[in-house]
Amino acid sequence: MENNLDMKDLLRKETSLSSELEEMLNKQSKMEATASNKYLAMASWLEVNGFLHAAEYLYKQAEEEREHFLKLFKYINEVGGVALTPSIDQVKVDYSSIREVFDTALESEITVTKSINKIVAKCRELNDFATEEFMMWYVNEQREEEANARRALELFDLIDVDGESGKFLLDKEIGHIGA
Repeated sequence: MENNLDMKDLLRKETSLSSELEEMLNKQSKMEATASNKYLAMASWLEVNGFLHAAEYLYKQAEEEREHFLKLFKYINEVGGVALTPSIDQVKVDYSSIREVFDTALESEITVTKSINKIVAKCRELNDFATEEFMMWYVNEQREEEANARRALELFDLIDVDGESGKFLLDKEIGHIGA
């Protein structure tokens, strides 16, 4: 009997990771890489517009999202899947206000949370306990990410940002989030 398997087929036989979960994890890894680029673009907009502390906060967020991407990417390979290097679409680079930046950040975090929850649900459906345990780190991380994004928006309600001193104080306070 002749063996007509290619390398991907051989790799697939050597993993307990379902092809469906592998695809979901690769999509999540792309989402994390895209989030990194979004935060980078937001940070740049903030910096150019004089919000240096808020910009620094989002530069750190961009780096953290890149770490989330790499963690997923490496996990896929570690368990015998094939991690795909994602191509990232152009992200929004211009915002009308600092408020829009942080509204967008919270919307993005909620989208990521929903995606992670779908992966965890699929893990449970497939009894993939190892991947579920791995993904629980992301569940906990997302709770923190959403709380930080909400805190930034709460500051807009607490600080009168109409005056220059309000914008300065807002910028400074956002820079302290998560510190």
